[in-house]
Amino acid sequence: MLPRHQDPIAAIATAPGRGAVGIVRLSGRGLAPLMPALLGRELRPRHAHYGPFLAADGTALDHGLALWFPAPHSYTGEDVLELQAHGGPVLLQLLLARCLEAAGETDPITGRPRLPGLRLAQPGEFTERAFLHGKLDLAQAEAVADLIDASTEAAARSASRSLSGAFSQAVEALRDDLVHLRMLVEATLDFPEEDIDFLQQSDAVGQLRRLQARLDEVLARTRQGALLREGMHVVIAGQPNAGKSSLLNALAGAELAIVTPIAGTTRDVVQQAIQIEGVPLHIIDTAGLRDGAEVDEVERIGIERAWQRIEAADAVLFVHDLTRAADPAYRQADAAIRERLASRLPARVPVIDVWNKADAAEAAAIPTGADDLPLSARTGAGLPALRERLLHAVGWSGHTPEGLFSARQRHVDALHRVRAHLQAAQAQLDSPAPALELLAEELRLAHEALGTITGAFGADDLLGVIFSRFCIGK
Repeated sequence: MLPRHQDPIAAIATAPGRGAVGIVRLSGRGLAPLMPALLGRELRPRHAHYGPFLAADGTALDHGLALWFPAPHSYTGEDVLELQAHGGPVLLQLLLARCLEAAGETDPITGRPRLPGLRLAQPGEFTERAFLHGKLDLAQAEAVADLIDASTEAAARSASRSLSGAFSQAVEALRDDLVHLRMLVEATLDFPEEDIDFLQQSDAVGQLRRLQARLDEVLARTRQGALLREGMHVVIAGQPNAGKSSLLNALAGAELAIVTPIAGTTRDVVQQAIQIEGVPLHIIDTAGLRDGAEVDEVERIGIERAWQRIEAADAVLFVHDLTRAADPAYRQADAAIRERLASRLPARVPVIDVWNKADAAEAAAIPTGADDLPLSARTGAGLPALRERLLHAVGWSGHTPEGLFSARQRHVDALHRVRAHLQAAQAQLDSPAPALELLAEELRLAHEALGTITGAFGADDLLGVIFSRFCIGK
């Protein structure tokens, strides 16, 4: 642990603003001497006590509940004291200041400060200490923040599963299998004089293949969980007056963007978060893409911003206007945009061709290809098919929330690294003359990558980044 982890800490643990109840939380070693100064008495562990919260002169700042959790039976694994007062922001600041003041006062019994070094907690420091004291692993600690930040019911359920340890248990099961496989390889390396082929007798090839199959299953559930947590950014692009803003309004179910027959009405980016089957999608409407002398400076800036959003998208809806599909100039401009999309987007980013204004177009003009999606943003016809196509495009497979883990992109990346190392190990095993040293190294690297998920392996800078994104008091 770093030196700062030895300091006692205090913070307001409830959200900013007014409420019926607000909580001031303290954690650290040796908090007991604070109780007489703050509460006028000792507290029974893990029982709620009602009474006054005392100012320095003995008067009551407020009346509320106090709870005392001696180490190690607490959220952080340290002594924890929670003061539940009325939820006024000024009152909570006074109570927090009183805790810091009381810590520096001289204890009449010992003649020393009651709790030297008590300071304000940094963001996420309570949960960080729970991780450092073994109360949570890293995946569970991240699930705490995911549960707080969940924007959908599905995301909240998957975060709750990860917090209960379901994701960590799946990772640990992979780790156990990987450790056993490493043991076989290391035994073959350590005892070459023994005429025993540990790898063949123990079916190392079969074990590795089964491990990869289980890894792929965990990876699939993890990708879905990351999608539930982080959502996907979908950009609506196309020429002016193709109906992009109308499509945004139809998907959002609200009049968010201005819609007029005037080309170039949308000058800036308009964004709205929606849910499709519990999956959060960030739908982004952009300025119409066009060139020419009629484009003024303001619209030109909007078009540049549109391309910036397109290049950062997870999926693109390329909207075509069916009422102008027979115009050669319009088709030529569409083809030019399609060419630019192909050159500026990674191959992994799907582009969905949406043919809008199907209600106003002639039947012969409506495309029937498997990749074409005709719809009417005005009437809503075709929108269910678009929603289904969007879910498919972003990789949603329709798992129920009960089967998913709350996960982050770093978890997905770590599992991809594990898979890459296992594939390299498989190549060694499948070769006529496997290099056991290289096989052992690939398995070690896979083990290390797997350990970064739960915190068995990890650098201090990674922990700092993770916990700094928590709210203060958590």
